Amino acid sequence: MKTILAYGDSLTYGASPIKNGPRHDYEDRWPSVLEAGLGGKARVIPEGLGGRTTAFDDHLANADRNGARILPTLLASHSPLDLVIIMLGTNDLKPSIHGRAQTASHGVRRLMQVVRGHFVEPGQTVPQMLIVAPPLIGETDNIDMLMHFGGEGAIAQSREFARHYKMRAEEYGVAFFDASTVAVPDPADGVHLDPANTRAIGEGLVPLVKSLLGL
Repeated sequence: MKTILAYGDSLTYGASPIKNGPRHDYEDRWPSVLEAGLGGKARVIPEGLGGRTTAFDDHLANADRNGARILPTLLASHSPLDLVIIMLGTNDLKPSIHGRAQTASHGVRRLMQVVRGHFVEPGQTVPQMLIVAPPLIGETDNIDMLMHFGGEGAIAQSREFARHYKMRAEEYGVAFFDASTVAVPDPADGVHLDPANTRAIGEGLVPLVKSLLGL
């Protein structure tokens, strides 16, 4: 059986777009949907943390949200791995982080370097990687949430995710998927997804992951 690490933020965790709303049911989270779609031929390990960035510190958080710093620990605890799926960057658009899709893509590049550099011992195999551009940030009446992510500028920057992420994936010769082609945010907060759109990411990834792993 193949083993896949799904590395992401609140969209991987299954956070509700409703303030203080319940986490999505396990079967509605995209890693669970992906695993089900692979028909028992792979195990998908979900590693989603709300607020996680690609490779930048968030000093307001009560957990380590720097994706590059925590990734080596997760690679070690879950190895051997056949595939690492990375869907991060939405939180990078916060003005308190850096606010740009291009810089987020540089953070993703750093994560790919972490994965490749981790498996260097004799006999180790570097897992395949799949870079996923996050869904877009959308219009919302939730002004607090919108401004938390940078207002209208964040909406515009999110539209640049796919272009920059695809370039980074091509640089490293890894697979790429644009989640905005299958999922849109809930207007309740303009960032998080409802269960249907969360499931859509897992469903959209199934054919590509099957191809990558020869399933």
